[in-house]
Amino acid sequence: MFIFFNLISIFFFFFFFFILKDMILLFEYSIYFLNSCYFEMNFVLDWMSLLFMSLVMFISSMVIFYSIDYMIFDYNKNRFILLVFMFIMSMMMFIISSNLFFILLGWDGLGLVSYCLVIYFQNNKSFNSGMLTALTNRLGDVMLLISIVLMMNYGVLNYLLYNNFLIWDKFLMLMIILASMSKSAQIPFSSWLPAAMVAPTPVSALVHSSTLVTAGVYLMIRFNFILNDFLYYLLLFSMLTMFMSGLGANYEMDLKKIIALSTLSQLGLMISILSLKFFKLVFFHLLTHALFKSLLFLCAGIFIHSMMNFQDVRFSGGFFNQIYLTLICFNISSLALMGFPFLSGFYSKDLILESLLMSNYNLIVYLMFFISVGFTVMYSFRLINYCLLNYLGFMILMFHESKMMLFSLLILNFFSVFGGSMLFWLMFPYYSFIYLSLMLKIMVLIIFFFGMLLGYFMTNNFKKLMMVKFFLFFFSWMWFLPYFFSLMLNYYILIFMKNLKLMV
Repeated sequence: MFIFFNLISIFFFFFFFFILKDMILLFEYSIYFLNSCYFEMNFVLDWMSLLFMSLVMFISSMVIFYSIDYMIFDYNKNRFILLVFMFIMSMMMFIISSNLFFILLGWDGLGLVSYCLVIYFQNNKSFNSGMLTALTNRLGDVMLLISIVLMMNYGVLNYLLYNNFLIWDKFLMLMIILASMSKSAQIPFSSWLPAAMVAPTPVSALVHSSTLVTAGVYLMIRFNFILNDFLYYLLLFSMLTMFMSGLGANYEMDLKKIIALSTLSQLGLMISILSLKFFKLVFFHLLTHALFKSLLFLCAGIFIHSMMNFQDVRFSGGFFNQIYLTLICFNISSLALMGFPFLSGFYSKDLILESLLMSNYNLIVYLMFFISVGFTVMYSFRLINYCLLNYLGFMILMFHESKMMLFSLLILNFFSVFGGSMLFWLMFPYYSFIYLSLMLKIMVLIIFFFGMLLGYFMTNNFKKLMMVKFFLFFFSWMWFLPYFFSLMLNYYILIFMKNLKLMV
């Protein structure tokens, strides 16, 4: 634990130095030479990798500290901590590598260890969800393997050395985009993300805030110079993902799945902004999102423990009298997710939407962005309404709010409030002039309050909205993507193989 904190301080100190001097350090160690191709170990240290590593280690240390008390009755607690440590080390390898082979090592480590963590509770639901997660992530591994084969044509696997040549390699560009989309759960690879919620809650806080799902976004930020020919299609799929997950979260009743769908919505926002070429804003929102989303998951873990591992939000309520500190942290993280003024999420979201309004795009792009932001406010306020204002609908409660858990929550809560402003002043030292009319300037606040009203209306009138059952199942089942990728796809493949066997 203290090693993590020490490494955080070291990396953060170097981050200040690197961003002031605009420095990049490249480390290279030659391993062997085969068929005119150099196999080398390449590491890149710049302000982006150092800042991302410090954030990952900070959130990981908070999650491990939280897990000591959260998993206290688990017999395999040491195995759990070891798996989390392996997960973090795989992420470190992925962040600092500029060689595609070592990027694949970190990428595969994330996928395999996440499979072990998803099936941690050893039941049928865990096995099914773990298999769906593993197979979907293996698609991204195949794309990265193809990218390595294509990079061998250039004689070296370090992508930083061939920026001017890789922009003409459209097939390599397509493989990198598909690999990133599978890891970040964009349509049509979205079904595995809510299914992975069967893992322990500390794993969800780590995986869905700063590690596994952000790996695809980070890879596209690093390869931003070769994405130009596919930016239109990337924008289309990411906007559909953002719209689908935001709408589905308003119809979902599982607490952890609502937060997972909110993560999917924010990933769609990041990739859609990346497709509009705001690469630095994407990284800024990735960092602020990691802070308040990890806090949101850890608070949800205490709620689930209090309800005897029951996750239906309709039975939640009455927490303010018993675990009020956790509820305050939960509300602050939800408000940061909405983009409430002067919390950490406000600085990134407001800057993203104002930069979007300053750009020259069509009406559909603006509508999709603002409607999706409105959906975010709706389901976040719906969660607050259930947990804060709902009646106590559960009979057996076990309120547990230990000092070790509260330590992690309060530290993350501090950065969920002030982290956005601190990162804003650090990452954007020079002013950027944004000229908007008064109506466009307050558009974000209008959508915020309008989304709160709709969320309150939807919470109180949900039974009437459930009358149309097709829309309920269509939206809550993510436009039937889980059916397509688990049942229909396997069914038609098996039928095809059966007919092929009969023909032979």
